Amino acid sequence: MPNIVEPKLISGNANMPLAQSVARRMSMHRGINVGLVDARVERFNDGEIFVEVFENVRGEDMFVIQPTSNPANDNLMELLIICDALRRSSASRITAVIPYFGYARQDRRTKARTPISAKLVANMLVEAGVERILTMDLHAAQIQGFFDIPVDNLYASPIFALDIQHHFKGADDLMVVSPDVGGVARARELAQRVNAPLSIVDKRREKPGEVAEMTVIGNVKGKKCIIVDDICDTAGTLCKAAEVLIEHGATEVHSYITHGVLSGPAVDRITNSVMKSLVITDSIEATKPVVDCPNIRVVKTAPMFAQAILNIWNGTSVSSLFDHETLTPIYEGMYSHD
Repeated sequence: MPNIVEPKLISGNANMPLAQSVARRMSMHRGINVGLVDARVERFNDGEIFVEVFENVRGEDMFVIQPTSNPANDNLMELLIICDALRRSSASRITAVIPYFGYARQDRRTKARTPISAKLVANMLVEAGVERILTMDLHAAQIQGFFDIPVDNLYASPIFALDIQHHFKGADDLMVVSPDVGGVARARELAQRVNAPLSIVDKRREKPGEVAEMTVIGNVKGKKCIIVDDICDTAGTLCKAAEVLIEHGATEVHSYITHGVLSGPAVDRITNSVMKSLVITDSIEATKPVVDCPNIRVVKTAPMFAQAILNIWNGTSVSSLFDHETLTPIYEGMYSHD
């Protein structure tokens, strides 16, 4: 009889706590210990990245867990070099698990003589030996088309829906808000999941990073508004949108953002904003200021990623994780409705 090859996990330094959480969840599902492959990922004095894998991975189904978050270039190079090491060690298949896909905002040419960096990153990953991508809430869905290999794009909205149903149980005054016109599809999906109406904050930028004007489309008076988006970077737009919603009569403003990039003044802005809470996922490892911020809360993605990895390994459906009925048992105990 042929040996059953178990899925094997390896991680770079970008988000080790998430990788360890995924390994623990997979151990629970499999009933056997699923640990991270023993390896060292370190830097020489000049900043060059060096990888050495201490275990035999020949013929193994490898999953490399590494978001390409800040520092984006270092974490991307770690991912590429780990994949190259695995390919040269005769791994049977390499799946890059990238909870946060860096460079995703550079998905098109916005003006003359600019790059499409997301496509360049896609080419580099394939060249390094990656045969499949698992990610979450790509900034632009068309990035899946930049790859000629399978791309599984998970969504945070089912997790957010469970969290909202737990923390706003029985509330009939919820309003889901998209902070811009481009995010309407994402906000509409969450609104349908929590059975709430949808509003839009239309923003007009004079130049990148600055918001010139905001208009609320929809009546938010007397509503608990829930802003939903995929990325929060400096939090300027988010905090301004919260202010505008309060000015238009909203009673409370909460935000659910998939990827908490939270660079520069973001944490201070959120701490001092009118938002009652900001909920992010652990796709990017939270810094100490983020952890210490009283109105920022982190929800876990490890149960979803662990199940997605097992489904890929088993050859079963990943899209089944988009269904409420499938996801609820995975998060059983984390969101008690008692």
